[in-house]
Amino acid sequence: MNSDNLPQAECAIIGGVGVFKPEKDALQMISTPFGEVEAFFVEEKGIKLAIIPRHLVNGKHIPPHRINYRANIKAVEKIGVKRIIATNSVGSMKNHPLGSFFVPNDFIDFTKMRPSTFFDNETVHIDMSEPYCPQLRAALLHSLSKNTLPFSQGTYICTEGPRFETKSEVKMLSQFGDVVGMTGFPEVVLAKELQLCYASICTITNPACGLNCGKLTSDEVVEIVESTKEKLFRVILDSIGILDPQRNCNCKNSKENAII
Repeated sequence: MNSDNLPQAECAIIGGVGVFKPEKDALQMISTPFGEVEAFFVEEKGIKLAIIPRHLVNGKHIPPHRINYRANIKAVEKIGVKRIIATNSVGSMKNHPLGSFFVPNDFIDFTKMRPSTFFDNETVHIDMSEPYCPQLRAALLHSLSKNTLPFSQGTYICTEGPRFETKSEVKMLSQFGDVVGMTGFPEVVLAKELQLCYASICTITNPACGLNCGKLTSDEVVEIVESTKEKLFRVILDSIGILDPQRNCNCKNSKENAII
C-alpha cells in the first residue's frame, strides 16, 4: 500500500515519458527524503502504471550525472509498487543492429560521483549476483520474441557522462561489456536495496564512439528513439500483462539475505 493515498499502479516505468506521453493532469508529486519526484499515473489497456520521467524535472532536462536516482527509486517504494521496468538508450560496442532491443543480465559500474546506496550510515552488502529480476526479464524476453522483434542480452556498462566515451575508452569497455549507457546505474542497485523487482529494456540507438565513420549526433539518437517507441510501448505492456501477480523471485528478500 502507498502512504499518501496516491493512485494505485501495477508497475512503475522509469524513463518512459518519451514512450507513453502521459497527460499533464495525470501528474502527482511524490515527497521523499531525497526530494520531490514527478510521477504520472495512467492506465493503458487496463494496466495501471506509474511513469517517472528520469530526465525531466519541472520541465527541465536533467543530465545523467545529476539525476536524483535515490529520490526516484524511493518514490516507487512510497507508491507501493514492487516492480520497475526501466527504459534506456544505449550505444552498441558489438554488432547489435540500430533500433534493436537489449535486455541486460548484468552490469559494470564506471560512474564516479553518484550516490549509489540508501545505506550511508550502516553497512549493508547487497548481493548482486543476479542484479535484474528474473521474472521481469523473462516477461520482457517473451514479449520481444512474441512480437518478433530483434533483441539481444548481455552486460550493460554505465559511464558517468554527460560526455560520450572516447575511442580508447570504448575499445577498453568493449572487452568487458556489450552496450554502454549513462542511466542504468545506480537504479538497479537502489531497487535491490529496497527489495523491489527491477529490469531494463534498452534501445540500441547508435554505435559507440569509434565504431562508425562519423561523429554521433543527437538527431540520430532521437530518430531511432522515435522510430522504435511504439514497439517498445507494446513490449512493456505485453510484459506486464503476462506477469504472475505473485513475486516468485529473490528480489523481495534481497535485504534479508544481505551481509550486515
